[in-house]
Amino acid sequence: MNQFFRVRSLEEVFALIDEFPCLADEEVPVQDACLRTLAQTIKACEDIPGFRRSTMDGYAVAARATYGASDSNPAWLGLTGGVAMGEVPDFTLNYGQAARISTGGMLPEGADSVVMIEHADPVGEDALEVYKSVAPMQHVIERGEDFAADETILTPGTLIRPQEAGLAAALGVSRLKVFKRPRVGILSTGDEVVPIDQTPGMGEIRDINSYTLAGLVQEAGAEPVLYGIVKDDEQALFRAVEKGVKETDMLMISGGSSVGVRDFTIDTFARLENTEMKVHGISISPGKPTILAKSGRKPVWGLPGHVVSAMVVFKIVVMPFLKKIQGRSDILTANLKIPAVLSRNIVSAQGRRDFIRIRFRKKENTLFAEPVLGKSGLIRTMVHAHGLLEISENLEGIEKNTRVEIIPL
Repeated sequence: MNQFFRVRSLEEVFALIDEFPCLADEEVPVQDACLRTLAQTIKACEDIPGFRRSTMDGYAVAARATYGASDSNPAWLGLTGGVAMGEVPDFTLNYGQAARISTGGMLPEGADSVVMIEHADPVGEDALEVYKSVAPMQHVIERGEDFAADETILTPGTLIRPQEAGLAAALGVSRLKVFKRPRVGILSTGDEVVPIDQTPGMGEIRDINSYTLAGLVQEAGAEPVLYGIVKDDEQALFRAVEKGVKETDMLMISGGSSVGVRDFTIDTFARLENTEMKVHGISISPGKPTILAKSGRKPVWGLPGHVVSAMVVFKIVVMPFLKKIQGRSDILTANLKIPAVLSRNIVSAQGRRDFIRIRFRKKENTLFAEPVLGKSGLIRTMVHAHGLLEISENLEGIEKNTRVEIIPL
């Protein structure tokens, strides 16, 4: 209990990430691998493409035969047949000759470029006028230009997007070794929290956090497991947390992380077998009373009960840990940020890192970042927000018209 509410910096929290190992790997069909993390090295077993191919409909030529061609002085080339899609040309193109070719077609020997169809006109069946010169390799992809044989093209830790799945398909790889998809348990606490299909009485609220957190977990490529609501009963909470830790790869408890007489989360974590308290309190706003424990090999979180705080903490703090157990290599890679101009002064307290909800407004070709003001219990502020503005703990605020970068939501 000596770590109770000993506030840590964000950097100190992130320094703990390596204490949590990646999940095991498994092999899945390539069509099921999107949004999973690659757990193997993939090398090109052949040149891609395996032949010199056209990127345009037109005419395969030797580029030097078109030099100086113009509308008023076209180049005159002999037209010698064509290349059908999927066909290997059985002829060599001599200097001064051209052959019809479609996009993706294989260039015959002797050709090093393609004249676009709109820049040439056939004259009869055996001649061609070219009105625009081309350079060597223009409108052509060379053999191995995409990837060369034996080149390392994907490494462990890579997030598999549709383009990576397509690349695997191009190599003839039908199955990929990926890290297992994490199962993330979500548990809401509090006597005041009721199920969403129940009408709240005075002093009660519906369970919002289970669903916002589940959506964030899905967005991160993991599988949410909802354990419902536990009332303010220490024994009931312990049983629910013990079950969640056994059944999932990460557990999040929303509510019960602050300093209150009925906040049992910290005591519950202390009772769990083989569990070590790592963090209770982070110098960020919103989200200061966040808890992190390590139960065996698994991260267990106590998140604030206020919906905005819980969502911001997930986005900023929990996500890197979730990436780590997924095997991702971009654990602390900065989010792609959107530049904007601050629309008004923002005051911040030194000594903590603030994350301000921001809404974008475009005016006279300038993108403005407009603060969405409101308390951390108001989900309206997240609904209206497009992103988060991070303000350093060393600043007392940011002035109007300052250029800022926004973390998109």
